[in-house]
Parts: sequence; C-alpha cells; structure tokens
Amino acid sequence: MRDQIIVGNWKMNKNNAETKAFFEEVDAKAVSDKGLYGVGVPFTDLKTALDEAKNLIVAAENVHFEDSGAFTGEVSVPMLEELGVKYCIIGHSERRQMFGDTNETVNKKAKKLLAAGITPILCIGETEEEYDNGKTKDVITEELKGSLADIAPEEYANIVLAYEPIWAIGTGKSASVEIAENCCKLVRDVVKDIAGEDAAEKVRIQYGGSVKPGNIVEYMAQPDIDGALIGGASLKPDSFIEIIEKTK
Repeated sequence: MRDQIIVGNWKMNKNNAETKAFFEEVDAKAVSDKGLYGVGVPFTDLKTALDEAKNLIVAAENVHFEDSGAFTGEVSVPMLEELGVKYCIIGHSERRQMFGDTNETVNKKAKKLLAAGITPILCIGETEEEYDNGKTKDVITEELKGSLADIAPEEYANIVLAYEPIWAIGTGKSASVEIAENCCKLVRDVVKDIAGEDAAEKVRIQYGGSVKPGNIVEYMAQPDIDGALIGGASLKPDSFIEIIEKTK
C-alpha cells in the first residue's frame, strides 16, 4: 500500500504572520498513520513554515534547475536545501501557462530535486478544450514522458505526480470521481510504460482541482488516487482541518 499525501497549494497567498497563525491552528492535528499532510507556501513564508512545522510537511511552490547564476527572481535547489525543504511543487499549470515552464524545464527541475533528496510534486493536466476534444490521454502521455525523461525507475518511489485537469482548478468545477480515477489510472499506466511496473506501483498520484471537505473522501477511496493537491480549501484552517479529519 502507498502512503497517502495530501498537500495544500497556497499559491501567492499568506504573509509570515498568517503562516504562523495557520500552523498554530492546524499543525497539531496533522497526524495520521495513513500518510502525510502538508502545504506548499510562497518562498517568503518557507522559513516561518519550517520553524512552525512539527507534523505538516512544507513544500516550495517552484524552483530553478541551475544552482546559481543570472536568473533574477529565481530560487535554487541549494537555497531550498539550506532551509531544510524536503518537498517542491513543479510544473503547475499556472507555471506552464503564465511563466513558460515546459516539459524540458520541469524535467531538469525534477532531476535536480531528486539529486538533492527533495521530493518533487510534479503536476500535469489538460485544458478544458483538450478535454472536450478527447485529447486527455495524449496530453497526459506527452507531459509525463517529457517531464520524467531519463529518470531512473528506482526514483519513482520518491516522486509525487499531481494530475490536475486545468478546467477544474479554481473554477468550482471538479472532475467526477470516475473521471479523476480513470485519469490517475492513466497516469499510472503511462508510468508503467515509461519505467516499469514496480515504478508504477510505488509512485504516488494526487488528484487536484476544486478538492474540498465535501468531496475528499470519495476521491481518496479510489485505488489509483493516493492523495490530493488542494488550492482554496487549504487556505482556511477550518476547511483544511476538516479535510485532515475526514482522511485520517
């Protein structure tokens, strides 16, 4: 059995005082023998989050693939290492659509993180137009093959893949349980083709897209959904605590 991993993605929200208050309210409750709970926080909140975290895991929301250099505004893997960061979200659709992330750059980031012992939470997913045109399988396959190129099969136990249909992110729409499970199973099948059955069995796959307390239990009951990447519902302590309590 794969351990579950449920992570909130705060995006560009919360200052240090708000981060401290969130952890004071939520951290003690984030304990389960089923797996891990955590939050991805802005770079400016990482130190505060790590200082406050006893149970919650803390993820960065992005990273650059070079160790240093003339990359104004970027943060490197060694910088995350120095803070003690152990998880990092990469390839989120907002990064791909707004800031030019590609399968190639996501692949470079994944390799750099794995080499440093930091778990990448690697996001993939299709647009509403692609979904409506029946291209979900093609998009998922292309993104996975590009983003996971030349990564050794034994590393997949240290990777989290987040399937997020772009049409369900921040829209209030959520994929039906059937669609979410079918797509997460497709992700696992593509990993099997890329890296073999053992890698496919060990990799953890999250569903993301308007996940909230009212639907988390149904998603987590599916055989190929090992966790969730949660947006808006992770910003409020009471809703995130409810998600934790419902999935312990």
